[in-house]
Amino acid sequence: MNIRITQGCPQCGAPADLDEADQLLTCAFCGTRNYLQAQGPFRYVLPLAGQSGGEGMLLAPYLRFKGTIYLVSDQGIDHRVIDTTQAANPMPGLPPSLGLRPQAMGLHRLDPWAPHRYLPQSIGANAILEKAAAVGNLGGTLKEGLYHRAYIGENLSYIYLPISIRSGALVDAVNGSHLSELEEAAEQVIEGQAYNPSWGVRFLATLCPRCGATMEGAGDSRVLLCGNCHGGWALGAEGLNRVDWRLQPGEKNTALYLPFWRITAHIPALSIYSFADFVERTNQPMLPRPGWRERAMSFWIPAIKLRPKIFLQAGRQVTLGQWLLNPEEGRVANTFYPATLPVTEARQAVKLILAASAASPRRVYPYLPQVRLSETVAQLVYLPCVDRGHDWVQPETGMTIAKNILNFGRSL
Repeated sequence: MNIRITQGCPQCGAPADLDEADQLLTCAFCGTRNYLQAQGPFRYVLPLAGQSGGEGMLLAPYLRFKGTIYLVSDQGIDHRVIDTTQAANPMPGLPPSLGLRPQAMGLHRLDPWAPHRYLPQSIGANAILEKAAAVGNLGGTLKEGLYHRAYIGENLSYIYLPISIRSGALVDAVNGSHLSELEEAAEQVIEGQAYNPSWGVRFLATLCPRCGATMEGAGDSRVLLCGNCHGGWALGAEGLNRVDWRLQPGEKNTALYLPFWRITAHIPALSIYSFADFVERTNQPMLPRPGWRERAMSFWIPAIKLRPKIFLQAGRQVTLGQWLLNPEEGRVANTFYPATLPVTEARQAVKLILAASAASPRRVYPYLPQVRLSETVAQLVYLPCVDRGHDWVQPETGMTIAKNILNFGRSL
């Protein structure tokens, strides 16, 4: 289940209701579009935190993780979709998790002007993610034979629980429940710290850096295409970064184009430099064709969030069928499906697609810890799909994704 966040428009102040995966704010009142930026994960607070008078409250941090954890081991490839919140401060009395409250209650951004104090995050994000994997029963009994772990399609954020001090006790300010006596937490630094300006959200207008036209997109889009100059742009740390994109030609009446990240790279640890090397190393039941030695190896990663099994199947099928594709420069069309998976996560998924493509796992799995990509080039490619009733089918590679699976992926 997704969480909802109330966000004010930076132009007119009108409130908007956003999904946690949304980074693009489109105001229904003034029509402006802005990308939301932050240094690190977004930070939210449960309601009632602002109803504490002039003294403010103590806010306790929780790390929220929602995404898919993949594990490659001797037993194969395992995966779980995890949705959890874990306390990031060991103060006595804090609930270990926020349960369903973030999903059931609308959240708000942190108010930089409120006189609240913030408990520091003293439990590292990696430790919390390890605990999330344990919650999903992933790798809990594995001590050997674990080759790779990856977090794909993740949403990371901090959610703060407001705490008030009443009659010498710490009280949950959302539901009024008793947490602990004040003296029990005396050894902890319960006075907290002030608001850090780096936690704030910055707004970036979605104007094409090349021609100045306004770019449109879905709230969870990670790439925006300009309908005027047909350039592609993705949100980076310093603003909008250019994205090289291509289009696999389809029929004039093509109803849908699905985005894939084509990650072209060398893998010295496995001596994979060409598509022919990949076919031989992964022991595919086919002989390399003429020209495959000169064809650079590319891994095709779905640029959309999908159920784990479908994500691996789609990436594997297009990767194996890449020799049938010949993308070229194209023009923006309204049949393009939003690219909701950033290229940073696509690079992390290369090892997974490599493992999923291995017909002989023993020739690939043990080498995954040593796999490093070199000479890496990323390109976004839109592949045409035809309507086959309940499914979308990519004609060249035969990749098939059920329509309901595609729609469900937007909520992962």
